[in-house]
Amino acid sequence: MKVKTEAKRQAILEVAAQVFREAGFERASMSEICTRVGGSKATIYNYFASKDELFTEVMLQSTETEFDAVHRSFTGSAGDTGQVLRDFGEKFLAFIYSPQVLANRHMAIAQSRHSKIGQLIYERGVLRSQQLIAQFLKDAMKTGKLRRADPKVAAHHLVSLLESELLDRFLFHLPGEITKSEIKGSVSRAVEVFMAGYAAGK
Repeated sequence: MKVKTEAKRQAILEVAAQVFREAGFERASMSEICTRVGGSKATIYNYFASKDELFTEVMLQSTETEFDAVHRSFTGSAGDTGQVLRDFGEKFLAFIYSPQVLANRHMAIAQSRHSKIGQLIYERGVLRSQQLIAQFLKDAMKTGKLRRADPKVAAHHLVSLLESELLDRFLFHLPGEITKSEIKGSVSRAVEVFMAGYAAGK
């Protein structure tokens, strides 16, 4: 029964992704998705409470593999903390500034005044990432690699520093591809500042 339920959920997501690509969020309807999936609207609403929730799940699922790969930087990371953060930072910025994630972030912000998409993306994407970062920093603090501090605040500081040199380009839709070299330099400077404030003995 569980396999069949998951199969149905995936079928809904696949059809919804196609409809959203074709029509965009505003013009896509649950009725059209229901028609293509087959069955009643009630079936879809048993899996997803609203179009906002369904759209959010489609967006997040499309980048889940990359999200996991970025945060695996922290798995079994017993080496130099600064190097671990640099490795993570480079993967993190490459991920959030990839075309698909950029589009998702812009969409979430644009829709946040009119729907729950912004809140859902924050809770299931941004907040989830921050919690994984905070856990790594907390472990580093426990083992004396970083000074004792609130790991959640430290995670906010790290993410803000990592994105600080690129944020205006995101907010104002400035043209031009962000290169690997730019990311590497930006991350190196960000981690240097972070470690200056959070290294053990500070």
